[in-house]
Amino acid sequence: DHRINLTLYKLDRVITGEALDEIIDPLIAHDQADRLAHMGMAGEG
Repeated sequence: DHRINLTLYKLDRVITGEALDEIIDPLIAHDQADRLAHMGMAGEG
């Protein structure tokens, strides 16, 4: 996923659902970090 600089070469496993966690977990972590960063910015000022 280009948004989080993640490259996997497992398209067949992603399509079958075997490797979905390898994509979903980093996306969730990135989203949570982004939300925390925005909350920190909202509190400054």
